[in-house]
Amino acid sequence: MSDRRPVIAITMGDPTGVGPEIIAGAWADPALHGHCRPLVIGRPEVLRRAVELRRTPAEVRVIESPDEAEPTPVCIPCLSRGPDDSIDIAPGTLDGRAGQAAYEAVVAAARLALEGEIDAITTAPLHKEALHLAGHPYPGHTELLAELCATDDFAMMLYLGPEPGVGPAGGLAVVHVTLHTAMRNVFDLITEDHILAKARLADRFMTGLTGTRPRIVALALNPHGGEGGLFGTEEQTIIAPAVERGAREGLLLEGPLPADTAMVAARDGRFDAVVAMYHDQGHIALKLLGMHRAVNVTLGLPIIRTSVAHGTAGDIAWQGRAKTSSLVEAVRVAGRLAIRDIV
Repeated sequence: MSDRRPVIAITMGDPTGVGPEIIAGAWADPALHGHCRPLVIGRPEVLRRAVELRRTPAEVRVIESPDEAEPTPVCIPCLSRGPDDSIDIAPGTLDGRAGQAAYEAVVAAARLALEGEIDAITTAPLHKEALHLAGHPYPGHTELLAELCATDDFAMMLYLGPEPGVGPAGGLAVVHVTLHTAMRNVFDLITEDHILAKARLADRFMTGLTGTRPRIVALALNPHGGEGGLFGTEEQTIIAPAVERGAREGLLLEGPLPADTAMVAARDGRFDAVVAMYHDQGHIALKLLGMHRAVNVTLGLPIIRTSVAHGTAGDIAWQGRAKTSSLVEAVRVAGRLAIRDIV
């Protein structure tokens, strides 16, 4: 019988951060291999150091294409990508060479996915400043992948899988209307159309994942939901009309509700998905519910991409302390999406 596990490429991210070591640490976890046939994209020299750091028995084997990959808990297939001068940068260093290495790994993975040579991508964290120092002015993975995939209808979503006592039975999703931008820009970027676009993406994702239409709540932008216009009118003039339009389309969309009220209700299982108006409004709440289980999913791409929900963590990088649970969960979600053909 043929192996039906999807092929997932794990990009190494910034080599000065925790990406290489969480890959090395997670590789020995049987759960990782149960979800997929993994391979790594990045510099094999860096990965070998990470394997040594984590004291795992795996051997890094350089491959030229995904069809050469034969992953096992003791064999890590690695497609070598990244400049030669990115190999020996000090841990936790902000360096354009590291940004270039992360960039080349993501580009290679996206092209392989678009060409159908792999089934999904899971990304280890990159450093946005290092990416900029390398000459790539993207706010992060999400925007870079959207450009590589030539799409402008996309969103970042944080997803927390099912856990007793936390959220609904199918897990909890938080999708963001605005993302990597200064707070002063948020008010100009929030429109009815943008809110509706993110709600539709959340509806499509959760319907495909669970088989039922999700109950979605749109968060208010201002404190206390604007307090009847005392603290702002965006709830009345933008968010509520978007919710009404979505409901007429058939979305199970409610709101706007103040963020604290809505997230407590979501934690208690009332909502399956949340439309947050800006980055921290969604990130902080979901990470408090499950920091090391949260997974970043890019919606709207023609390929599947998941990621850990944490950064490069330069303060603990290359000390053997970084947790691997978010990476294993990101691979699990990518594998499930690939099997169900959800993007």
